[in-house]
Amino acid sequence: MDAVDRHLIELLRANGRASYAELARQVGLSSPAVHERVGKLEAAGVITGYRAVIEPSSVGLDVTALIGVIESDSVDDTGLEAAMREVPGIEDCWRVAGSEGYVLKVRVADIPALEGTVNALNRIRGVARTRTTVVLSTKWEGRHG
Repeated sequence: MDAVDRHLIELLRANGRASYAELARQVGLSSPAVHERVGKLEAAGVITGYRAVIEPSSVGLDVTALIGVIESDSVDDTGLEAAMREVPGIEDCWRVAGSEGYVLKVRVADIPALEGTVNALNRIRGVARTRTTVVLSTKWEGRHG
C-alpha cells in the first residue's frame, strides 16, 4: 500500500459515492488506474464495504447508549458474541481490555426499548452484568464531519 492508496482510502471514507473520475482527478491518475487500485483494495479486504450514513432520529432511533458487558468467569466468547449479535439495536461491538470485556453501541427508539435491550443482554449466558451510559448528544461520529 502506497501513498496513493492511502489517499484513495481517505477520499472514499469521506465520500463512498465518489466516482472513479473524481477520485482520479484528486489523486492524479486515470480513472481505469483508480478503478484497478480500488478493486485491489477491496479484494485484499482493506475496503470491506460501503454504506449509507443516516441521521438516527430521522428513522426513529432517538436513544443511543454505550453498554459495557462484564463477562462471567467461565465464558465462551464465541457463544457470547453470537448471542449478542442477535439482540436488536446493537450497531457495533468492540472487544476491549479492562473490567468490561465488550462495549456495545446501541441505537433504539426510546428508553423502554433500551431497557429491553439491557434485559436481553443480561439474560445471555456468560454475561455477569452490564453497565449502560446513555448518550446525551453526539458531537461527531466517524471523524468525517
